[in-house]
Amino acid sequence: MNPIKIILTGATGMVGEGVLLECLENPNVSEILSISRKPSGKKHSKLKEYLVSDFLSIHIDDENLKGYDACFFCAGISSVGMNEEDYTKITYDTTLHLAKAVLNQNPEMVFTYVSGAQTDSTESGKLMWARVKGKTENALKKMNFKSAYNFRPGFMKPVEGQLNVKWFFKPFIWFFPIFLPSKSLSLHEVGKAMINAVQKGYPTSTLEIRDIKNLAI
Repeated sequence: MNPIKIILTGATGMVGEGVLLECLENPNVSEILSISRKPSGKKHSKLKEYLVSDFLSIHIDDENLKGYDACFFCAGISSVGMNEEDYTKITYDTTLHLAKAVLNQNPEMVFTYVSGAQTDSTESGKLMWARVKGKTENALKKMNFKSAYNFRPGFMKPVEGQLNVKWFFKPFIWFFPIFLPSKSLSLHEVGKAMINAVQKGYPTSTLEIRDIKNLAI
């Protein structure tokens, strides 16, 4: 299998940073374009950074996005304290806007979206964030990507060397993998599963924790 070139979002957040570190170390990835509002702080021969003030400002014909095999969309925000309109703009509008731009430049692209456990595919449940995530998942599946995968991880253990880990998260890092292994995985597994999804494929487009673990092997 030939090494792949990827676009990655969210490198300054916990999930994106963990996936980025896996991609930097993985020989099956030859180039990474990190799209972010601020620098990741990482320096590597594989890594290029494209800084934008707002994802919604990226043009559909942006040549910077051309020549990539996959997009790993790891950017996201907590819904705590947000109303549905604002959360939808950040979660749904931003994701779909970038998805359209990368697809326009790379018709054979594989798109992987980090959603979340208990995401609501019906878009009609009581949890606001789950409805919006479900709406985003459904819209991505309707686009003409070579493949579109929705990852639904639970608790994600940071990989060694991560800097973007919130203080309130750290006390639980040891707990979940030991006492609730079926509800947790590592960001190493998430990143490796994303790479394998591009190179090997997977029979379902929605990947729960067990699927991500299986694909990471």
